Amino acid sequence: MTTSSFTPMRTTITSYIDGQWQPAGALLLPVINPATEEVVAQLGEADARETAAAVAAAQASWKSGIWARKSAAEKRRVFQRIVALTLEHIEELAQLECLNSGLPLNYLRARQLPRITRNFDFFADWLSQNVEKAGMSDQDYLRFVLREPAGVAALIAPWNAPLALASTKIAAALAFGNSCVIKPAETTPLAVARFMDILSEAGVPPGVVNMVNGRGHVTGDALVRDPGVRVVSFTGGTQTGRAIAAAAAPGLKRVDLELGGKSANIITETANLDDALDGALTSIYTNNGQQCFAGSRILLQRSIADAFMRRFVERARAIRVGDPLDMATELGPLSNAAHYARVCSFIEMARADGGELLCGGQRPPGLGAKGYYLEPTAVLMPSNAARVCQQEIFGPFAAFQVFDDFDEAIAIANDSEFGLVSYLWTNDLQQAHRAARAIEAGVVLVNTPMILDLRFPFGGYKSSGVGREGIDGMRHFYTEEKTVTIALQRPAMARLGAGAH
Repeated sequence: MTTSSFTPMRTTITSYIDGQWQPAGALLLPVINPATEEVVAQLGEADARETAAAVAAAQASWKSGIWARKSAAEKRRVFQRIVALTLEHIEELAQLECLNSGLPLNYLRARQLPRITRNFDFFADWLSQNVEKAGMSDQDYLRFVLREPAGVAALIAPWNAPLALASTKIAAALAFGNSCVIKPAETTPLAVARFMDILSEAGVPPGVVNMVNGRGHVTGDALVRDPGVRVVSFTGGTQTGRAIAAAAAPGLKRVDLELGGKSANIITETANLDDALDGALTSIYTNNGQQCFAGSRILLQRSIADAFMRRFVERARAIRVGDPLDMATELGPLSNAAHYARVCSFIEMARADGGELLCGGQRPPGLGAKGYYLEPTAVLMPSNAARVCQQEIFGPFAAFQVFDDFDEAIAIANDSEFGLVSYLWTNDLQQAHRAARAIEAGVVLVNTPMILDLRFPFGGYKSSGVGREGIDGMRHFYTEEKTVTIALQRPAMARLGAGAH
C-alpha cells in the first residue's frame, strides 16, 4: 500500500461534545501527512466558548452519575467491549495514525496501538480486584477509606504516540469514575477522533468522554483554566508542562506531568554486547526517535567503545527509512516541519561543539524532495556539556560518549536537568544494584529496552515531570480519598458544660 491510497474517514475533524460531533468553527488548521507534506484533513480549532461547552458536558455527566455510579461489573463490560471494537478496527486506526504521525504502519500495528487494548484490559481486571484500606484502632475504632471520582479530568495527549497515550489517560479516568475532555495534539487528531466513535459504540454514555481540538495556547490553555476541570494530565514537552502547571495553580488543580527526557544508556565492558547493541538501536530509533524515554546519550566503556560504535553505525545505516505505510519501513518521517527543522539544527550544533558525525545527518537518498525524512544519525561527543548531550532532541539522533570507570558513567548519567529513564547493560550484579540506587531517574532499566507495566510507577525526576503513571499514582490522581471513622464503643470525651445543670 502506498501513502496516497488511503483516505481518512473524516476530512474535517471537529469537537466531540456530549456524544455529538460539532460543526466546524471559523478557524480551520491543516492536518499534514509528514511523509508527503500534503494536507489530508482540516481541524476545527475549539475556542474558549466551545471548550467550556465540552467541560460543561463532562461536568453534567459526572454529576448525573450516569458513569460514575455504574457498578464495577458494568464498567468492566464496557471496557471489554472497547477492547473488542479496537481489535476489530485496529487496521483502520493504524492507517489513520500513520497518515498524520508518520510512524511506520508495521510498528503501529505490532507495538504501539496494542497498548490501547492492554490499557483497557488492565483496568477491567483491576475493577474486579480492587479493595480499599480498612483498619482497627485498639478495638475502639473502625476506619476505612471511601474513594470518589475527582470530577472532570482534562487529558492532553502528545503527537508522538497520539492514540496510545490518549487511551492510557482515558482508561484511567474512566476506571475511577470520572468524566473527561481529551485534547489531542493539533497535528495528530485522526485516530483519536475515530476512537470517540468506538467509545460511544462500546457503551460510554454521552458527555463522559469529550474531545476538543486546537493549539495549546488557545484550546489547551482554555481547557486547563476552566473552573470545571479538577485534574489535568499532560504528556509532552517540559516547557509546555511548566506553562500548564502555572495555568492550573490558581484553581489548585491537581496536575500529572510526564515530560521530557535525555536518558543515558550505559554500556559496560561486562555487558552482552549483542543484546546491548539491539537495545541501543531500539531505544533511540524506534518511534522515529520521537520518544521521551529514548536512550539518546549512549555511554560506552573505553575498552569496548570503538568496536561497539562500528557495529552500531553499520546497523544504523542498514535501517530501512521510507514510506511509513510500507510494511518494510523501520523509520519514517519526523512528525512535522517545525520539529524536523529543529532536529536537523542539532547536526551543525554537534560539529560546533567538537563532535564527530558517525552516520546520518542528512536526508536519505531516493526519497524525493517531500517528507520530513532524516537518516538515523549518531555523533561522538567529547563532553557531556555539549548541547546535543543536554537538550532533548526528540528524533533519530544518538550522542555517544566514552567513560573509563563506572563512577564516571553514573556522574555523566546524572549530569542532566532531566531524570526520566536510564538504561544499563552489564553482567556485574554490583553495578546493577549500584545504578538502581545512584541514578537520578524515575525508571532504571537493566539489560532491557523500555518495557511498561501499569502495576508499577512511570515518571521522572527533576525536569522530567510531576507525578507517576501506574495504578497507585493514577488511583491517587483521579480520585478523592475520604477516611471514615466509626466508634465501636463510647469514646472518652470531656462533658463540657455538664456540671452546670
